[in-house]
Amino acid sequence: MNPAGHTLSADDFLQHIRFEKRLSHHTLTAYANDLAQFSTFLTTECNLDQPARADFRHIRSWIVSLVEAGMDKSSINRKIATLRCYYGFLVRRKVIALDPMAKIQALKASKKLPVYVEEKPMETLLDEIEFADTFEGVRDKLVLELLYGTGIRLSELTGLKTADVNLYDKTILVLGKRNKHRIIPLTDPLLELIKQYSRLKEQEFGGQADPAMLIVSDKGVAAYPVLIQRIVKRHLTLVTTLEKKSPHVLRHTFATHLLNRGADLNAIKDLLGHSSLAATQIYTHTSLEQLKKTYDQAHPKAKK
Repeated sequence: MNPAGHTLSADDFLQHIRFEKRLSHHTLTAYANDLAQFSTFLTTECNLDQPARADFRHIRSWIVSLVEAGMDKSSINRKIATLRCYYGFLVRRKVIALDPMAKIQALKASKKLPVYVEEKPMETLLDEIEFADTFEGVRDKLVLELLYGTGIRLSELTGLKTADVNLYDKTILVLGKRNKHRIIPLTDPLLELIKQYSRLKEQEFGGQADPAMLIVSDKGVAAYPVLIQRIVKRHLTLVTTLEKKSPHVLRHTFATHLLNRGADLNAIKDLLGHSSLAATQIYTHTSLEQLKKTYDQAHPKAKK
């Protein structure tokens, strides 16, 4: 507490972040709720009348109580962030001399496994479902085949130029994050699909479509993200009940299927354009889950 004995209430802090930090109404509500819950805990469990009097032991006890109550780690970490902001405010205003959050660390949140489509539904979508033999039909199939066949990101797909396709080398040149280029091989069927699409694109627009961009909209202009998202969602709905049906799901599917079939992790890293192997290793967890599932289904002793 400051020498004059002045204290600042939680409302003073909330007013500060409302007018000086200009946080959203949603964030302000979350901060207010977090502080209210913490204050209740201090009153009922620690016999403290205000958060400003708490030390790191009280804060740690609250965090432990949240963990024991089964609260999600990401939610707990948000509450920790609230207290970090609150006590930082008190230190700057000289209400307290030492920051009790200095010894408090965020919880290590478990990484969510990538959502992906199983091999059979992908085979059904790309090999069994018929696409219209029109510009739109072939364009939509090409979008799906490129995302699943190369693992490129949505932004990389919409940025693909006609000149990025090398028919001789059977590759595409992709501009990824941090303006880094990478070369990805193309299968013969995918190359033939690109050729078919290019012919239909020329017939549809008579040379009036954007000549630079590979994938274009129904009006011949460069494809935009929402268009690609709609194409992917509409077609994945035909073969999977996954809640998430996005271009990134096809990127995850590409990587997971490669790993499940024995591809080298470093090769997958390069194909995905990851800067480090750590980002790619999450797919090993997905592969392990698939192995466990196969074991449970196939081994005579698995369910006994």
